[in-house]
Amino acid sequence: MSTEPAPRATLPAERRARLLATLRHDGVLRVAELTAELDVTAVTVRRDIAQLEREGLLRRVHGGAVPLETPGGAPGSAPVTTPPARPDDERPDATGQVGERPVTTSTTGTTGTVGVMVPSLDYYWPGVVRGMEDEARRHGLRVVLRGSSYEAADERPALERLAQTENLRGLILAPRVDAGHGSQVARWLVDSGIPHVLVEREATLAPHREALESVVSDHALGALMAVHHLADLGHRRVGLVLSRESPTSRKVAAGWRAACADLGLTTDEHFERLAPDRHSPEFPGVVDEIVATAVGSGTTALLVHSDPEASIVAQRAMERGLAVPGGLSIISYDDEVAGLFSPAMTAVRPPRDAVGRAAVDLLAKRLADPDRPVHRTAISPQLMVRESTGPVPDGRETH
Repeated sequence: MSTEPAPRATLPAERRARLLATLRHDGVLRVAELTAELDVTAVTVRRDIAQLEREGLLRRVHGGAVPLETPGGAPGSAPVTTPPARPDDERPDATGQVGERPVTTSTTGTTGTVGVMVPSLDYYWPGVVRGMEDEARRHGLRVVLRGSSYEAADERPALERLAQTENLRGLILAPRVDAGHGSQVARWLVDSGIPHVLVEREATLAPHREALESVVSDHALGALMAVHHLADLGHRRVGLVLSRESPTSRKVAAGWRAACADLGLTTDEHFERLAPDRHSPEFPGVVDEIVATAVGSGTTALLVHSDPEASIVAQRAMERGLAVPGGLSIISYDDEVAGLFSPAMTAVRPPRDAVGRAAVDLLAKRLADPDRPVHRTAISPQLMVRESTGPVPDGRETH
């Protein structure tokens, strides 16, 4: 008799996040394809699409859905014809890169091209790229977008190809600066002579640690805001769940620890866990361990990065009989789809659009004045208070 566990059912919030990612990548949702991909019924997919339409995130059409706004158009305008999705675009090639997608942001008066390289073309980064596109139009620039991947061994080959783009004026990119090759990427950027801006990344150059130009969300501040919100509700036994794969985790952890120090929380009153990729076989077991630790330690609140992981942790907690927020308050970090979960999740929302706009604006200022000092910009996130956080349960405060 087989001892393999049954496949875990996809949670509604996780499923809808995948629908939005597919829509951003392909430009269209097709119910017939999604039923097979998600292993759910057509009724379930249509229900998810209807919910996303009510949230103002897409527009239903016969057989599926299209983006609510078309490039250069208004809500409700005719959908743009998009080419069929190419599955190979989502698979890393031999260099660890995923497919290139040119994005024309200005049809007249273009003064040059900006090469953009980000580690994902679905989750989180589309909001940043849309901000870049909007700001590029204002400056009469054209954006050419290339996807990297979080697993890329070295981004320099992809950057060298991107540097060959016709009429290239500058680069905006999010390299793995914390990886072994990070210093080599920084050196390549400086030696190339191409104006550049790091986005959601920061780097310095040896030996004197001169900074590279950058625009980031202040993720440490976002985590600090989350912990203080929980403290204001009376929580002192709190937990942090971070993504092992995300470069953002280090800054979230720094803000978390600063907040715990501000509030005088001891190591006995809070815990931290690194979670693997949610698609890995070990992830369900780690979620079980996180929930068990929370229950066993009397933890009353969690901050979880990011939305899909937070929804899975919340679902598992409720399956174990913990009410959210009655027994366990949960804050998600990212706010891509946190509002779609039931209960709607309180979340830290990084300023994705503003980060993208600021990166292009910073590059444009560098082009106009090559001798200006290096600028590093940090933009504050927002705390979106919803239904998943509440007062600490009676009798469980610890002082």
